[in-house]
Amino acid sequence: MVTVVSLGGSIVAPDIVDEAYLTDFVNSIYELLEEDKTRKFVFVVGGGGPARSWQKSYRAVCDSTSKTEHDTNAMDWIGIMATRLNAQLVKAVFGGLCTNDVVTDPSASIEFRGRVLVAAGWKPGFSTDNDAVLLAENFGAKIVVNLSNIEKVYTDDPKKNNDAKPIDNISWQDFRAIVGNVWEPGKNVPFDPVASRRAEKLGLTVICASGKNIDNFKNIVLGKVYIGTTIGV
Repeated sequence: MVTVVSLGGSIVAPDIVDEAYLTDFVNSIYELLEEDKTRKFVFVVGGGGPARSWQKSYRAVCDSTSKTEHDTNAMDWIGIMATRLNAQLVKAVFGGLCTNDVVTDPSASIEFRGRVLVAAGWKPGFSTDNDAVLLAENFGAKIVVNLSNIEKVYTDDPKKNNDAKPIDNISWQDFRAIVGNVWEPGKNVPFDPVASRRAEKLGLTVICASGKNIDNFKNIVLGKVYIGTTIGV
């Protein structure tokens, strides 16, 4: 049984690496693997703080020199490289559980040798959410768990709209009306538009939940009651 997790860079490395969180998260995965010897995990790691910081610097230098226009392709590649740095760290801390190299092409034929597989950004045009969807398709998983710094999806940005309401369950059609159809590098949405379109086509279920709440994440994996938003119901 393969569980695919889109592991937000915002919780792995919000600015710098959150070592305490990563320690607790890795320990929880060891416990889950010990409880069920058939279970495997795929973690697709986002760029987090490093991606935002380096992309911001790119824009600042372009604006200062006035010689180079912002290039969304270049912005994406900067973010992708940040995901690969974070993913290499996550692979390393799992040691012998993760024997594959970090996956950078989720569409390739992959021999899953260990019990943990770690992936990073692939190419411009979408976020690591889409890579997670492609890996779910690759390994026949029906659910993608999306862990980020939000507990639930809201009807609008709760930081800007006090009337925004949390959502427990939502269809892909209604969710895509919230996030739109266009990907932009660094776009801050619960699940990226390109990934959402493909997940709907595949009939996947995506569960958005807080990555910081590790007990809640374990409940999701174990099929227990959890706090989060279920998309695709």
